[in-house]
Amino acid sequence: MKKLTIKTDRLIITTFDINMANSVHLNSLDDDNRLFVPDEVFETEQEAKKVIKTLMDCYNNVNGPFVYPILLKTGENIGYLQAVPIEDEWEVGYHIGKKYTNNGYASEALKHFLPYIIDKLEINQIWGICRSDNIASIKVLEKCNFKLEYCGLGNYRGQVHQICNYLYKV
Repeated sequence: MKKLTIKTDRLIITTFDINMANSVHLNSLDDDNRLFVPDEVFETEQEAKKVIKTLMDCYNNVNGPFVYPILLKTGENIGYLQAVPIEDEWEVGYHIGKKYTNNGYASEALKHFLPYIIDKLEINQIWGICRSDNIASIKVLEKCNFKLEYCGLGNYRGQVHQICNYLYKV
């Protein structure tokens, strides 16, 4: 797969390279990540490196997951976007490291990522699913024109939580 480069006013969305392991490790350690996506916390740089290698291999298949780092234009890695298969559909996800939150980066990145990933996957809709107490994620989805389809009890990462399922349609 050719290297992905999506540029926004402040960001670059690209493909992983193994040299990003330290920033991926550090961005994963914040309390929000531990609460909302605990399986995406990498306690060591080596653990992050192993996951990055696996994710880089996924760029060459059709099954995903497809995960792309978000960089500031200075080159600093601040988080990621992803498209993950769920049964016969796809879900979008994102994380911005705590040090970089409350700057609109997730919304900016997602708005530019959606046309790319929808075209790549040849789909006309994608889900955004989050816990109902993840207010920041709900705001991002709503800013990016996702529509609320369900809010209530549901399976979230193997446990029952209050969740919100949003849908983005082309």
